[in-house]
Amino acid sequence: MVEVLRYDVLIIGSGLAGLRAAFQAALTSKSRLRIAVISKLHAMRSHSVSAEGGISGVLYPKENNDSIELHAYDTVKGSDFLADQDAVEILVKLAPEEIKFFEHLGTPWSRLPDGRIAQRPFGGMSVPRTAFAADKTGFFIMSTLYDNLQRFDNVEFFHENFVTSIILENGLFKGVTAIDMAAGEYRVFLGKAGIIATGGAGRVYSFVTVAHSNTGDGIAIAYRAGIPIKDMEFVQFHPTGMVPSGVLITEAARGEGGYLVNKQGERFLKRYAPQRMELAPRDIISRAIMTEIKEGRGFVHDESGLEYVHLDLRHLGEEKTNERLPMIRELSRKLIGVDPVSEPIPVRPAVHYTMGGIHTDTYGQVILDEQRTRIPNLWAAGEVASVSIHGANRLGSNALAECAVWGRLTGEAAARYAMNAPDSMLQISTAVDTAVKNEEKRIFDRLLHTESNPENPYDIRREIQTMMDSLVGVFRDQRGLEEAWSRLKRLKERFSKARVENRVRIYNNNLRDFLEIDFMLDVAETIVVGALNRTESRGAHYRLDCPKRDDVNWLKHTLAFYRRGEPPYISYAPVRITRWAAEERKY
Repeated sequence: MVEVLRYDVLIIGSGLAGLRAAFQAALTSKSRLRIAVISKLHAMRSHSVSAEGGISGVLYPKENNDSIELHAYDTVKGSDFLADQDAVEILVKLAPEEIKFFEHLGTPWSRLPDGRIAQRPFGGMSVPRTAFAADKTGFFIMSTLYDNLQRFDNVEFFHENFVTSIILENGLFKGVTAIDMAAGEYRVFLGKAGIIATGGAGRVYSFVTVAHSNTGDGIAIAYRAGIPIKDMEFVQFHPTGMVPSGVLITEAARGEGGYLVNKQGERFLKRYAPQRMELAPRDIISRAIMTEIKEGRGFVHDESGLEYVHLDLRHLGEEKTNERLPMIRELSRKLIGVDPVSEPIPVRPAVHYTMGGIHTDTYGQVILDEQRTRIPNLWAAGEVASVSIHGANRLGSNALAECAVWGRLTGEAAARYAMNAPDSMLQISTAVDTAVKNEEKRIFDRLLHTESNPENPYDIRREIQTMMDSLVGVFRDQRGLEEAWSRLKRLKERFSKARVENRVRIYNNNLRDFLEIDFMLDVAETIVVGALNRTESRGAHYRLDCPKRDDVNWLKHTLAFYRRGEPPYISYAPVRITRWAAEERKY
């Protein structure tokens, strides 16, 4: 018998967006609703704990010569004008409230001598507006939220429960199927309302700053359920991934005054962003670094063969480094034996963030089709969603702000829906029963009870990542993208013949990896096809064969629809422009 668990609100994912949604749902319902937070990890291992630099918000407009309007303009410009401006205006209005909310919960913000929350400069931001807690901001916010959630008896955590599918029926969200990894048991969660908050998909690449768990599960299960996936060709490369591991060196290192230097000892950004230098947006700096490397002005790492430039923090001094960047110093010393107080850190662009994701409206409600039909009881929040705040390029520190704001908005909306929904929504219909049984058969019969095949899924994963690194990177062109699409189709065919070797049920990490690789293939498909179709360069999507931005033909969002066994159906949606017409980006 399949275990059936019934809750009023299901939250899939336990990062910042998921926990903030759970907190808001509990507050909104005044603890009357049963809320389940379902995570394939322990909640405090969610990737949000790794966010280093900070969270954006206009806290002190007079003191910082800042304004809500300026934050919005910076974000829209940074997005290369692909952001939906009505959503951006919500972000900048509510982000300061969220920073103060976390302060009231107990987040230990770094402070100025007069007691105000300190704010540092970040790339693409006109003034310092990034609040921070040293260089461990995500960890401190997550710890604060998780600790405070323990006071709600109606919020229940399901750690290490791997969600494998979303169940929709007649345009309504019904629930999810999952595997309890500790027990190896298949189970079904039914809910009156749902929020997808599973994070990004960076692990479809190899050289990345993100956790091994960021395999795009939420994007893939939504895609397979028929929900359109938006703007996946826009993959953010963070300029400073530590060589050779890819571990993130926060943008705060440049915000505090760090320099990027080539092997000639030159601060080369004067050629690419003379006004902002190291505080230009990430897409511009990443292309600058890769250009320096391609033109022979980079260094070469002896063991890995990776080429890189230097991030020089030496002039900051030991006291400032220890106060503002203690974890960066610790990571650099422990992982590569470099003390940034006395030596520069080797860095190169690494995949960092998924700008695209599940197609939603301005408030995070999931949209089902090209006619903007909303699923009444399903939302998405955080990196898994494409609201769209970030458009073609995210500004650093806007991610935590987005997770907090849309966690709050979706948590409240889901709770209000569930409070007025009948208990009959939690009954298993024939259609739901069929979906549950088909998913169980897919996982356990085909994967665990079929004889093994020579195809090794781990070889396929490695080939996905290598292919994406080499052909769908900082620079792209038609020939490379066509080759990537051809390889991806062959990898999908090979994967159909692969099987799970480990047949035990308890903590079957082989099964988990297999399911993640399956999801990665679908996510890679949406990235490659979107990039191949978009014949322009905008933000993080740079086509060497189409180097100009084309607002006449491409000021629009890409929508990818799943078609089993066939290439995705691609459609487009307009960008919502409220105040700022597209203009040339100059930094």
